[in-house]
Amino acid sequence: MPDEYRTVAREGVHETEISRSRFLCALAPAATEEEAVAFVARVRKEHPSANHHCYAYVIGADASVQKASDDGEPGGTAGVPMLQMLTRREMRYVVAVVTRYFGGVKLGAGGLIRAYGGAVGEALDALGTVTRRRFRLATVTVDHARAGKLENDLRATGREVRDVRYAEDVVIEIGLPDGDVERFRAWLADVSAGSAGFELGGEAYG
Repeated sequence: MPDEYRTVAREGVHETEISRSRFLCALAPAATEEEAVAFVARVRKEHPSANHHCYAYVIGADASVQKASDDGEPGGTAGVPMLQMLTRREMRYVVAVVTRYFGGVKLGAGGLIRAYGGAVGEALDALGTVTRRRFRLATVTVDHARAGKLENDLRATGREVRDVRYAEDVVIEIGLPDGDVERFRAWLADVSAGSAGFELGGEAYG
């Protein structure tokens, strides 16, 4: 698995006009192919009178799922340049839909390729991107007397506190970079005088 990947910062739409045709690029994060397909369907529903709804999506931190559709535009002039823009920008877990309202002027194959790929590039610039890094989920268990100070220490040292649960003991869920696990284990033993429990979980991105 890659140590990090980039995705779109938020869902949104960016519009551009080329030779009187309107190109609306809708971008959204998508955790699964099903989410990407549902987003495409939603955009279609929002613009029932548009001429084309071309799309591309990349799913997986290693870009294992890639799909594109020209939706009636000449083959290879819409979905493929959209997909190429996403992969060139190293985007993952993202779906792009470019909705076209035809303005009466034909753009030709080269013009369409530039328009569809460009619409995605402009939308990425407008909406922004974020980098997600791989980390290990971990659980720290500590008694109530030490919990408040330990939680403050965790936050003060920049560790990601994901959840805190109060029961017989206090359970604090954190995210750790892979390379920080052993150093963190030693730090925890030191600040808790060996009283805190520590358990490694699975991997995630954040």
